Amino acid sequence: MATATSRHSDRRISPVFLGIAAIMAVTGWAVWTGFSANLGLAVFLFVTSGWIVSLCLHEYAHARTALHGGDLTIGAKGYLTLNPLKYTHALLSIVLPVVFVIMGGIGLPGGAVFIERDRIKGRWKHSLISAAGPLTNVLFAVVCTAPFWLGALEGVPFGFRFALAFLALLQVTAAILNFLPVPGLDGYGVIEPWLSYKVRRQVEPFAPFGLLAVFALLFVPEVNHAFFGLVDTVLQGLGVQDAETYCGQDLYRFWQEQNELCQEIVSQ
Repeated sequence: MATATSRHSDRRISPVFLGIAAIMAVTGWAVWTGFSANLGLAVFLFVTSGWIVSLCLHEYAHARTALHGGDLTIGAKGYLTLNPLKYTHALLSIVLPVVFVIMGGIGLPGGAVFIERDRIKGRWKHSLISAAGPLTNVLFAVVCTAPFWLGALEGVPFGFRFALAFLALLQVTAAILNFLPVPGLDGYGVIEPWLSYKVRRQVEPFAPFGLLAVFALLFVPEVNHAFFGLVDTVLQGLGVQDAETYCGQDLYRFWQEQNELCQEIVSQ
């Protein structure tokens, strides 16, 4: 009985996650209805809480897939509760991604659930565990953009529309970055099981620096242009236009001087 109770508590959704989801719901309602006296602040809280929710779901997907793959220690570590405070590195998984959104409007990949890979047998299982996280970002992006690609924007306030567009941009950037076959990112985790032991040993020392290298490259104008060109192409395929993500980011940065055209559209 004690064991059953323990397992149930290991999988009970955390009040911390429910609180973050509640903030997302309330501030989303405030953006939709215009209830907030400061629309930009409401958009900031809505997008930030939505981004944190997606980060939690990203890590949950890794953990849940690992559990079914054979790592039965996942539950005891608290990863199935969706509580971001249970992650191995809360700084890397939550704080830094939020800071990067505030600073540059880019979805920094998180990554902080410790999976005991030796408990998991089969290369396909290892690849699926790595792919599960960024696939969650893909799904989140599809949900955020559903009103756009379904042509269901009639009656959707511009402020909420722009906020969804910006949140979708974060999901797309996170998915693309995570799927890069760079050591330390999920994309490399997908292909790693299929590499020879010698290659894996040679690459292993570079894993802690993979993400840093990617972001260093993004400061190269040509690379930055190509990356965001790809992001814009994906978003346009989902029905989201550049102007919508731009105005969403403009509203998000409520502490800066607002773009007059975006403000005029929102006030309609």
